[in-house]
Amino acid sequence: MTLPAVVIIVPVLRRPHRVAPLMENVAASMQTDHRLLFVATDNDDGELAALEAAGADHITIPPSTIGDYAKKINAGYEASEEPFLFTGADDLNFHPGWYEAAVRIMLEYPRIGVVGTQDLGSQRVIAGKHATHSLVRRAYATTRGTVDARRKVLHDGYPHEYVDDELVGTARHRQAFAFANDSIVEHMHPLWGKGETDELYDQHAERMRAGRQIFLRRRHRWT
Repeated sequence: MTLPAVVIIVPVLRRPHRVAPLMENVAASMQTDHRLLFVATDNDDGELAALEAAGADHITIPPSTIGDYAKKINAGYEASEEPFLFTGADDLNFHPGWYEAAVRIMLEYPRIGVVGTQDLGSQRVIAGKHATHSLVRRAYATTRGTVDARRKVLHDGYPHEYVDDELVGTARHRQAFAFANDSIVEHMHPLWGKGETDELYDQHAERMRAGRQIFLRRRHRWT
């Protein structure tokens, strides 16, 4: 059976060295029709140069101090048309068969709008209770969207962290979430000893504190 196409949306910021390896990894992991779409910041010259050099499909958005990741995912949604989209990142390792395992659930259960993938890092994810990166049905984003806005995949009021918590929490509340344990999209994060730290990772703790406060103020909307 031919599977429906997917767009893998990858927000990027000041990590030009990750462009080419990610392109190679995605190509090696996919056996179905797909689009890998990078979303960069329009003044991030080093990143843009790497994208151009690699021949990567990409768009840009203006700089943002709040919600950069979510805004880039939402921009990728607006700039694409594939029936399924994936909330990607440039520190992921896509294992072969990840898409087949996730989309299979979507095809079998039309009410499911968000399928979480196994990142092999977070204990909550390993236990199947959460997902940091998810496959999203386009129709779900279009007709239902975030808890308070249609035609959006992620709420863009978080500095970065907790956008996944809100996406999963909202979908669970709507009985539209499923977890695909055999869909492995490994998160190569320094927290799990799988990557080198940099200036963006070093801001993690500060962003987490700010994001948690926003999450706690908003979670009554889906609980």
